Amino acid sequence: MGRYIDEILQPGEKVLYSTNAHWMFYLPAIGAWIVVLVLLILSRMVTVDGLVMLCLAAAAVVAVAALYWTGTAWFHRWTTETDVTNFRIVHKTGFITRRTFEMSLDKVESVDVNQSVLGRILNYGDVTIRGVGEGIETIKNIAAPLAFRSHITAR
Repeated sequence: MGRYIDEILQPGEKVLYSTNAHWMFYLPAIGAWIVVLVLLILSRMVTVDGLVMLCLAAAAVVAVAALYWTGTAWFHRWTTETDVTNFRIVHKTGFITRRTFEMSLDKVESVDVNQSVLGRILNYGDVTIRGVGEGIETIKNIAAPLAFRSHITAR
């Protein structure tokens, strides 16, 4: 499966900038894998058989949840594309049910970036694009939102 933007490029159109959903989508999975590791280490340190089994069972349950969160985060990142071409902005999410947003660069009125403190540290945030006669579209949790804004506003 190729990239969505490569399938829809018009003659003379070229991709100027591409970004994706930020890796922070993996944070719940990373936290769960750390809990699994702690429970496994704890099961080796405990001498009571009942507690060992309890730690191993809890580690197994949390590992299943961590595996699920890892898979969903990977799938979300894999099926999300955000690109700026020399003519337009294109944002695509989804695999079976696809949602796309496209706006001509000529129609962009303003581009706002919202970042939390953690977003500034890890370089992710929300970008709100206001278009003249096109409405408002917010792209959530993208990587490098300031660079994305710069490629939209620089002409």
